[in-house]
Amino acid sequence: MSLTETPAPGMTTLPAAGPNRPLVIGLDLSLTSTGIAGVDWAEALKPRHKGHRRLSWLKCEIYDRTKAADLVVVEGPAFGHGAQAGHHELGGLWWMITHDLWRRNLPYAVCPPKVRAMYATGNGNAGKGEVRDGVRQHFGVECEGASRYDKADAVAMACLGAHWLGYPVVALPDSHTRALGSVAWPDQVPAVAR
Repeated sequence: MSLTETPAPGMTTLPAAGPNRPLVIGLDLSLTSTGIAGVDWAEALKPRHKGHRRLSWLKCEIYDRTKAADLVVVEGPAFGHGAQAGHHELGGLWWMITHDLWRRNLPYAVCPPKVRAMYATGNGNAGKGEVRDGVRQHFGVECEGASRYDKADAVAMACLGAHWLGYPVVALPDSHTRALGSVAWPDQVPAVAR
């Protein structure tokens, strides 16, 4: 079966490409509710502080959850949001996290927001609710609560990264998988890639 074919009736996931599925983490960085997820789980990190204490707490929490990762997929900056409050601090968080991944020699990819939406829904202009619905429908992860959209974005990126490594969670149509060509993937390919 090719990666773009529909699974057989009753088959919703593709068989694993190897004995152990790699650990891919998706990160939807935010100052108030960072979505962090694997291909079958999601959570939100909600700091209680501001400024340096918030950045330090987020860096430590993300470090703990990514230390065993084979690949991290980080949402890229949304350049159209540059005038929003906190944009300067959010840019600092993004660079702190990606620099820490680089320093630890942990491969990471940068996924534009529209590409994450395309992978989950087939439409790069899909809204947050549509992405959440796509994550539930295609990947089977329920993202609930106030941080549901942050969690769903992170799941979509984790699944996108697993697909790139050769371990797609489900078979998706070309309208979704074309997203794979629009991510800044790492030059260093993890050993788990087939």
